[in-house]
Amino acid sequence: MSRGATPRRPTTATAGRSSRRASVLEGRPAAPLATTNGKGRLADRLEVRKTYKLYIGGQFPRTESGRAYEVFDARGRLLANACRATRKDIRDAVRAARKAIPDWAGKTAFNRSQILYRIAELMEGRREQFVAEVMAAEGVGRRRATRLVDAAIDRWVWYAGWADKFSQLIGSVNPVNGSYFNFSVPEPTGVVGIIAPEASSLLGLVSRLAPVIVSGNTAIVLSSQSRPLPAVTLTEVLATSDVPGGVVNLITGLRGELVQHLAGHMDVNGLDAFGLDPAQAAEVEQLGTENVKRVARPPARGLDGYDWLSPAAQSPYLIGHFLETKTVWHPIGA
Repeated sequence: MSRGATPRRPTTATAGRSSRRASVLEGRPAAPLATTNGKGRLADRLEVRKTYKLYIGGQFPRTESGRAYEVFDARGRLLANACRATRKDIRDAVRAARKAIPDWAGKTAFNRSQILYRIAELMEGRREQFVAEVMAAEGVGRRRATRLVDAAIDRWVWYAGWADKFSQLIGSVNPVNGSYFNFSVPEPTGVVGIIAPEASSLLGLVSRLAPVIVSGNTAIVLSSQSRPLPAVTLTEVLATSDVPGGVVNLITGLRGELVQHLAGHMDVNGLDAFGLDPAQAAEVEQLGTENVKRVARPPARGLDGYDWLSPAAQSPYLIGHFLETKTVWHPIGA
């Protein structure tokens, strides 16, 4: 300030900031910022609303288009805005999944087993959040939602137990007439696209995802279009577990805009079309013929009334849908 100048009176905003800084420096709690709670009364704090993003390469980006679509609960009430992904997001997810294969497939079966078990541990810690989201998404009561969430957690544990055992079930030592051994050994297919079930927002997704990645495959998951929120919360568990980035990638959006791009991508080796009806599955299977994709199709009657809690929804043979068989000849005595 120059000599003789009249001092400026602080404005209300600067005075408020100064008083808050002084409170902090003096060790006194600062007064809360003035906000309203929607009813005209002052609230103590702003609500931190959850944002639901994509999950690609271990990161949570927004879609490159910046678009979103509204997600409603079973009663038609707005829950959130989810990312409306594009084919560019699918390309990014495929690139991340391909990059993650050497590390994930190169881990020991026991290590992958531990990582899948870790997913179950973290889901157990967020059990109430998953129950609330399944209740809202699927319109079921607390008891039913709790049963579905518990089954999803148990399914990770179940497949974790198969990580170092399925090769003995699916592989073989072949009898041959000659002085050599002959072994058939299962190996991961590579990058697998998963079109998640539309109605079963969490348990159906886990039931299709776990058998894909337990063998060393990586996955691009196209979530339920109308019920994507539990799937996004699951990716938050994956991000804080020991699953390497890129092993699981989640895309949310409109299926009519995305399924064909996922099915026709030349760097996708397999496609789980269990979340489609039989007619749609036949169409995407045709798209996958260009690079001879392995395709898992839904039941002939579709998924109407399918019981994800039944024993048929989990099987070690589901792991075999996306495995290649390598046969090795080895001379005896060599």
